[in-house]
Amino acid sequence: MLVTGGAALAQRRQLPTFQGEEMTQEERDAARARPKYNISSYNRDIQIKEEPIPWKAIALGFIAMLVTAPFAWRAYRSTTKEISEANTFGVSSARAGESSEEEQS
Repeated sequence: MLVTGGAALAQRRQLPTFQGEEMTQEERDAARARPKYNISSYNRDIQIKEEPIPWKAIALGFIAMLVTAPFAWRAYRSTTKEISEANTFGVSSARAGESSEEEQS
């Protein structure tokens, strides 16, 4: 109901017609010759601010890695040792030797 009422009002209202001013051939050629977007003047005014490299943050991160690396290596070795000792799924190297001896006897 509201849609049809809005459509009826829109049909009754006349839009004004646009009468553009006529350009001569020289004016049209000059307008085509000009660049559409003049960005050269913008490039002259703008100054790009370059951020310095955060050397202090990089050095701090590197030092933190150096400090934690030995602890991480020790934790990795102990974890892999525990996992290999507790490996109950499949055939481990200790069991492979035992089973082959049992089969031979």
